[in-house]
Amino acid sequence: MLVTLQKIIQMAEEGNYCIPAFNVYNIETVMGIMEAAEERKAPVILQLYPRLVNQEVGFYIAPAVVAAAQRASVPVCLHLDHAAGKEEVYKSLRWGFTGIMQDGSALPYEENVALTRSAVEMCNTIGVGVEGELGHVGSVNDASMGDFTDPQEAAEFVKDTGVCCLAVLVGNAHGHYKKVPNLDIDRIRSIRQACGVPLVLHGGSGIPDEQVKAAIAAGIRKMNIGTDVCCAFAEGTKRTMDDPNRHLAVDVFMKEAIRTVKELALDKIELTGAAGKAV
Repeated sequence: MLVTLQKIIQMAEEGNYCIPAFNVYNIETVMGIMEAAEERKAPVILQLYPRLVNQEVGFYIAPAVVAAAQRASVPVCLHLDHAAGKEEVYKSLRWGFTGIMQDGSALPYEENVALTRSAVEMCNTIGVGVEGELGHVGSVNDASMGDFTDPQEAAEFVKDTGVCCLAVLVGNAHGHYKKVPNLDIDRIRSIRQACGVPLVLHGGSGIPDEQVKAAIAAGIRKMNIGTDVCCAFAEGTKRTMDDPNRHLAVDVFMKEAIRTVKELALDKIELTGAAGKAV
């Protein structure tokens, strides 16, 4: 079933677990994740980067996700990840997205508030929830990490924007970590208590399992997984390429990649505590 961001996040809030949010890039990644979600009876979020929307790739993927969600026996949200402006938000809403992340975290605070509040006001008219970000979650390739999200500023941001969940910077980053990250679990707990809304952990690929579980206990209710999806898909295609008896038919060629993405999704569904929560 296709559900909104606020609904699926509220499920996690009430059940004290976390929704795994997988970035998808093609039909095969969608298939692998949906197979895992159905098998484990887990609510999931499938999300697209803005570049896929802006390059029209989303024109083909979004209808596939919507169709898969409508047929599914588990709750599924189609989410736009890291929208920098309004254009991709408009386009995503027209394509049936049921969750939007408006990311103004690289902007000065007041500009971030204005941009995010505008998205909230627009999305509210059709009942779609908005995720915001405070504390810019950068890349592992950045020279340094920005200031961690301040709990009191987070409380003001949530009040000023009306977001239904908040992405925070607490020692996390996008991409392959060069060294083991060290999440500030106490800060996650403080932010959650101060702002009163569920929190989102970006850069979920590569964070040690024990830290993920501690972060969920402290208030994380959505964890983004992008890099690991790419790696799982690449591993599946590599295995097929290394097979001297491989088939050249594309649908057969992609079966192993679908399976490796499914394996990753099964692992993350268990880690986040989402398994069985759709029953």
